[in-house]
Amino acid sequence: MLQAELKKIHLTQLEKLWKTDDGIYRDALADIPDITTHAFVVCGVRRCGKSTLLQQFVKKLNKPFFYLNFDDLRLLEFSVSDYAMLDAVIEESKSRLIFFDEIQAAAHWELYVRQKLDQGFQVVLTGSNASLLSRELGTKLTGRHIVKELFPFSYSEYLRFEHAQKGIQSFESYFQTGGFPEYLKLNNAEVVMQLQKDILYRDIAVRYNVSDDKSLQRLYVYLASNAASLISPSKLKTVAGVKSHTTILDYFSYFENAYLLSLVPKFAWSQKAQSLAPKKVYFTDIGLIRTAGLTFSENAGHILENFVFNELRRKYGTFDDKQIYYYSDDTCECDFVVNPLFAPQCIQVCLELNLDNTERELNGLLAAMDFFKVREGIILTRNAYDLFVKEDKKITIMPAWDYFG
Repeated sequence: MLQAELKKIHLTQLEKLWKTDDGIYRDALADIPDITTHAFVVCGVRRCGKSTLLQQFVKKLNKPFFYLNFDDLRLLEFSVSDYAMLDAVIEESKSRLIFFDEIQAAAHWELYVRQKLDQGFQVVLTGSNASLLSRELGTKLTGRHIVKELFPFSYSEYLRFEHAQKGIQSFESYFQTGGFPEYLKLNNAEVVMQLQKDILYRDIAVRYNVSDDKSLQRLYVYLASNAASLISPSKLKTVAGVKSHTTILDYFSYFENAYLLSLVPKFAWSQKAQSLAPKKVYFTDIGLIRTAGLTFSENAGHILENFVFNELRRKYGTFDDKQIYYYSDDTCECDFVVNPLFAPQCIQVCLELNLDNTERELNGLLAAMDFFKVREGIILTRNAYDLFVKEDKKITIMPAWDYFG
């Protein structure tokens, strides 16, 4: 690669970045530190708004910066030897603030980032592969990085985007679309459908050398059709059309690394018991479920539960340490237990409470509250308020949109 070519790529990308609409200011913007001692890493699923967040941060700082997006076909052959030319282009820009988009596409990027930190540069990165990021961050940037996950619009961000008021009407709209910014701007579900195809084939099948990409797609569609359900790898071999449950486990990790979905474990004091129990699958955005799942009914209860998980993940989840579990015993289940070791919160999700399900939902929540020794719990619904008191325990019933909006 020639230095002039690299400079041209940088300038054309920068011009495109400045032409991009600022959009709404994201909640995550408040958490980006203005520091030079640590690299700040924004990670998340593709097209969730990472580059726009960087643009907002730049304008907030109001100082010159250098920008390069490695997810560019012109940089496909970028190699370690090209970092010397990159140094020259950065020096010519006279910027001490560096933004690298989709950093995982660059070879040995972690060594270069550490070098720039040692030279006193401020470095902000984005990436869309959790495995690659965590491995390099953990080995070469230990103690020198801060990580923030970014997701598609939350419900509260959606309200700002649509200039809408919190309430059942706006929630019903969000409940149908989810929060991918480009999907909402264009009002075209094809955007999310194509995004998933790109991730499955380009980021997963090609990167991990998955020769049978049809089995990968079959499993993904099945999971999207069964969001918020318990799954077991050994029972999914026939669904995907593979011979080994190890292959299913590999596919799970690929999906998670690409930020398409999360697998939530059952809470157990024993690590072995936790690993053997079925996990619950939740997708990063409702829009993924709506456009990839094959169901003959809306399955609104599970989608509501997925919505609740995403909101909890934004608030409590971290890059390398999950704080969200489900609880179950021999007779009942509670959908979410958050932060169980320090300040447990027990949360049940139910589309609506009626004569058929009220006892079951309450019993599952009360069992979790007894297990974790907490006195207050909550049931999140589509649009119902109530209060239930039993002895010294209080259960608040309220709409999920009100709780998170």
